[in-house]
Amino acid sequence: MLSKALQAQGHQVGRYMARSLMREANIVSHQRRPHKYKSSGTEALIAPHELKRQFKVEATNQVWLGDITYIKAGKRWLYLAAVLDLYARRIVGWALSMISDATLACEALRMAGELRGRPKQVLFHSDQGCQYTSHKFRDELTALNMGQSMSRKGECWDNAPMERFFGSLKSEWVPHEGYATEAEARADVTKYLMYYNRTRLHSYNGYQSPIAMEEMAA
Repeated sequence: MLSKALQAQGHQVGRYMARSLMREANIVSHQRRPHKYKSSGTEALIAPHELKRQFKVEATNQVWLGDITYIKAGKRWLYLAAVLDLYARRIVGWALSMISDATLACEALRMAGELRGRPKQVLFHSDQGCQYTSHKFRDELTALNMGQSMSRKGECWDNAPMERFFGSLKSEWVPHEGYATEAEARADVTKYLMYYNRTRLHSYNGYQSPIAMEEMAA
């Protein structure tokens, strides 16, 4: 028990005395762990909200949207980063990883850049997730000569077409209980991406698939 004298009045004690008193009173200190996806102040590069929900564009490679979602794979999460061309809502780049970091977002962006022939002056829009506010992702955009726009904080509908794509993926395709393994999840999600671009009819495209819509406009 703590001594009556210490209970009756305050005393300044060192850390070793505090440790002994805590041990005597069976008190354990717990420090709150920081969220692993929280961006530090020096790392966050917030871009202005340039897109302003102008989701109708006149041609391909004018505006790309990006975002990351998670999918159950065994006892862990598999993360999908996707890049969507706003013109026909086509997924032009993606990457899958068990870690949701800037590298994942950069891999999806690089795939989109290569698939589209590295077009210049594309506006890339995303939320303010730490993957997109990182120096690493900003450097990737600069290398591709692309501009950057970000949703306002807490305004998920500033990136509505991307939210709708992820909603379709999870409601139409991903099993409710998720996948048994990472390999199964990777294979099936990739299969959906192929189906979505080539076959799935999209009301925004007049019930044409994204690829068919792009081919009609070519």
